[in-house]
Amino acid sequence: MRVAQVERFGGPEVLVPAELPDPVAGPDEVVIAVDHIDTLFVQTQIRAGAFGEYFDVAPPYVPGGGVSGTVASTGAEVDPAVWAGRRVIAAVEPGSYASLAAVPVDHLVPVPDGLGLREAAALIHDSVTALALLDLTALKAGETVLITGASGGMGTLLVQLARSRGARVVGVARGPEKLSLVRELGAHEVVDAASPDWPRRAAEALGGGADVVLDGVGGEVGAAAFPLTAPGGRFSAHGAPTGGFAAVPPEEAHARAITVLGIADVQIPPAQRVSLAARALEEAAAGRLRAVVGAVYPLERAGEAHAVIEGRGVVGKVLLSV
Repeated sequence: MRVAQVERFGGPEVLVPAELPDPVAGPDEVVIAVDHIDTLFVQTQIRAGAFGEYFDVAPPYVPGGGVSGTVASTGAEVDPAVWAGRRVIAAVEPGSYASLAAVPVDHLVPVPDGLGLREAAALIHDSVTALALLDLTALKAGETVLITGASGGMGTLLVQLARSRGARVVGVARGPEKLSLVRELGAHEVVDAASPDWPRRAAEALGGGADVVLDGVGGEVGAAAFPLTAPGGRFSAHGAPTGGFAAVPPEEAHARAITVLGIADVQIPPAQRVSLAARALEEAAAGRLRAVVGAVYPLERAGEAHAVIEGRGVVGKVLLSV
């Protein structure tokens, strides 16, 4: 099978095409003929050698993530009448940057009719995390939510899902094009992160502060977003594309009765991941959730895709195609 493999830790150029033996389905597995591959910012950070304390990978390796495709073969304990030829998505750890993927059958999520495999791939991880975050923070109708990184793969989904819950949404993104998209997706107010005084502008848009802050950026942006949380509110520091999660002063959080959530709170077990992904696909198939795909690169050009992701020039998701 064709893969994109990280030869050594380093820049995007270390992610190169390679050939590996085709996988064979185990007794409770299927092999998926991959159509599209999800990419995540964290994959670029792992490739560069970061987060070794969280991810046990060593080159050469094939990055792990998620795929959409069609079930090509089934293991001995899998009913081919149910699964053979079926369109599915699945999380694949490791080895998703590949033309074939062996996956346990209980990790599969069928793709509803009317939803393309490209769009489904864009929902594999980000929609699951987005739904889990909104459940964890218990966002309710009438509350106000501040979303940083609102034009990214997960941010675009959070804007739509928060709006559908009846919340008042303030989105933070960078530049006119991204701000326009965030507003189009349902944000009531948008704030340009390129402006040095964006926290003041966000505070004005929020009025009395945000009941919920969903920080998918981390670093200085996340740190500046934390004070915008209203007393008794909820702050989620789940993103770190800047290289680190938002630093939250615990004494201030305690004094203002703010509930702080981190990346550990959205480590979702497989069964729940399947359930949340199925919810997202149903919403997308019904036209109530839009997956924003900004760019698609062939598998052989995965290194270019990583470079674009790191450059943050693309609005929405970057996918690989097989």
